[in-house]
Amino acid sequence: MSVVPLSVLDLSPVAAGSSGAAALRNSLDLARLAEALGFTRYWVAEHHNLPSIASSAPEIMIGQIAAATQHMRVGSGGVMLPNHAPLMVAERFKVLEALFPGRIDLGLGRAPGTDPVTSFALRRRQDGDDDFLERFQELILFESGAFPQGHPFRAVHAMPRDVPLPPIWLLGSSGYSAQLAALVGAGFSFAHHFAEHDAVSAMLSYREGFKPSAARGTPYAILACAVVCADTDAEAERLASTIDLNFVRRRSGEYLPLASPEEATAYPYSPADRALIARNRARLFAGSKETVLARLEPMAAATKADEIMVTTMLYDHGARRHSYELLAQAFGLQARGS
Repeated sequence: MSVVPLSVLDLSPVAAGSSGAAALRNSLDLARLAEALGFTRYWVAEHHNLPSIASSAPEIMIGQIAAATQHMRVGSGGVMLPNHAPLMVAERFKVLEALFPGRIDLGLGRAPGTDPVTSFALRRRQDGDDDFLERFQELILFESGAFPQGHPFRAVHAMPRDVPLPPIWLLGSSGYSAQLAALVGAGFSFAHHFAEHDAVSAMLSYREGFKPSAARGTPYAILACAVVCADTDAEAERLASTIDLNFVRRRSGEYLPLASPEEATAYPYSPADRALIARNRARLFAGSKETVLARLEPMAAATKADEIMVTTMLYDHGARRHSYELLAQAFGLQARGS
């Protein structure tokens, strides 16, 4: 019996010496495995101009993954709404819902998912204003058809009109995101894998402030965590060295594909680098399945998480597969028949 349901957040990691095409094919392979292992849902991210991440078009990957699986929910973790016209988001996800009814999730984020220059290339507003709420409201109005009389969009309908939008989730790494998700009555996913904000306070404030909506009557909170699980603690530490080097490089503005554990272990870290790694390691759950379970269980309890979503950014795809296999064993997931 699992402590909580487990799901996957996949960024399609690109390993040094490999390719983005291989990373995307690996995502399809991992999705098939995750479904067989009994994972609940599989979300793909939206990032741009990052050599270590191939996941730039979540809507396309959602369709491919849903077609390659049969039972799991598949969704975005998430679509960065400031990068897109709300009507386009509504139509793309209605098409997905039409093709895979009852299996699609629409996760929405406020961040650009990239650097400022690439953000400009994506045609985001550059006046410094956060227009997420405006875009979110527009998305909801396209779904409800509730634009006021005289509004230019009143006669515009997201097609196919007879297909509902999938369930909406708000993604966040702050208290603001938690409060917003509670206020609009949406599902909430907290990005513990990179957040500086305290996960416990954010998750509990969401639950306490939740206001039922037409789409959701009760709160549902997902805790997204970075996990590296291996046969031994020592092997997990070795694999996680890839994450250490990637974190140090990104903090210094150096963006490269994921390094091998051998390259990461040999890297000449400065004392400042090691301090950065130590800070990031506080958010990373690495170890054997017993070690990881012993750390994840109290975290899930403290945050009252309804579900844990796991992201595992490793150099070796086989090691990434095995990490999810071990997690499934640790949480007692029920494998599905082929």
